Amino acid sequence: MSRAMADSTQTTTALPWAEPEDVGMSYERLQRIRPAMERFIAEGRIPGAVTLVARRGRVVHLEAQGFRDVENQKPAETDTIFRIASMTKPITSVALMMLYEEGLFQLSDRIRRWIPEFGEPRVAVPIPEGEYSGVPYKTVPAARPITILHLLTHTAGLANPYRGLTQPQFMKIMPPERPNETIADFIKRLAKLPLNFHPGEAWEYSRATCVIGRLVEILSGMTLDEFFRERIFKPLGMVDTHFFLPEEKLPRFAAAYSPGPDLKITLTDAPTPDSPFVKKPHLYFMGSGGLLSTAADYFRFNQMMLGQGQLGGVRLLSRKTVELMTQNHTGDLPLWLPGPWVGFGLSYAVVRPLAEVNQLTSNHRGPEPWSVGSYTWGGAFCTYSWIDPVEELTGVLMTQVRPYDHIGIRQDFVTLATQAIVD
Repeated sequence: MSRAMADSTQTTTALPWAEPEDVGMSYERLQRIRPAMERFIAEGRIPGAVTLVARRGRVVHLEAQGFRDVENQKPAETDTIFRIASMTKPITSVALMMLYEEGLFQLSDRIRRWIPEFGEPRVAVPIPEGEYSGVPYKTVPAARPITILHLLTHTAGLANPYRGLTQPQFMKIMPPERPNETIADFIKRLAKLPLNFHPGEAWEYSRATCVIGRLVEILSGMTLDEFFRERIFKPLGMVDTHFFLPEEKLPRFAAAYSPGPDLKITLTDAPTPDSPFVKKPHLYFMGSGGLLSTAADYFRFNQMMLGQGQLGGVRLLSRKTVELMTQNHTGDLPLWLPGPWVGFGLSYAVVRPLAEVNQLTSNHRGPEPWSVGSYTWGGAFCTYSWIDPVEELTGVLMTQVRPYDHIGIRQDFVTLATQAIVD
């Protein structure tokens, strides 16, 4: 048994393990992760955490700390199941690119070919000074149609809950509590809203990946849940990744929390059959979020990407398609969410050369200690994942607190993992 396995609270024998020194990392330096996570737990900022670091296809660190359920004093374990939210997005995009490799579409194709509700997009623009202002905006025809590439790069201009003139209207079309609601129903409502900008002219985080998920359904003839399960999860051995949790796995499900007035966590979603991530009916498959997973399962997905589309003899994508997905497709467009040190690929933030970054403002965190070309994305409950293809390094952080911007745990984990490289 490797020291990495011995350090984990539960042996996960199905993973490929290595002694850290055998893959150019330091066991001693990896031990710095534990006290750093303990500080966040002791301060009441997070309930607990599972951290995983792997290099050259081998896991060198996997550890669970704190609690998965504070109220019932149930400890976090290495196979605890977490809400991964937007870490669903890369999986949805991989699904679509698998269909791309089958010749079913080109990235330049207009989405109205499959979803006609997007046929004549219009863009919301401010009311000029002096004009009647009884409406929040007026609309003009979009300068160009929305393409699949626009969706994959978050440059389609779709209305969203974060910013833009259409933000209030977007909040009104959020999925209601209807038992038979599907993602197709939501997409039809979304398509009726004006865009925030002309497609291709800006980057703005949105529910574009919900539209991508719907395209997967249309092109494959399967629900997104079925496609994920049959075409991705089963081949990769991702046995604990689901849109809705089977009730027999409830004992491993983590509770979710939010920061209270003193920034210490308060319960928001207990791990019970009444959780929306468990409760039936199971019909709404977002594409942009909603999956549950473990650190070990997400490592397998990351390792498939790091392995240029294959894992353990199973190939989901070609090397060229992985290269296409992990390039910067947005040039110098400012990315208000992750910051100017990255561009955006097909569902991933992609690290740019520092020489290309003109400024780092106080509104964004600075660059992480990754190689140029590294790619990353996280989830709204403070889960996080990254892949550094130069160093053959990947990391996964799982915890459950939302919002999390006040914590800084994700950046700390990246630093703690990369500083352990010693070759």
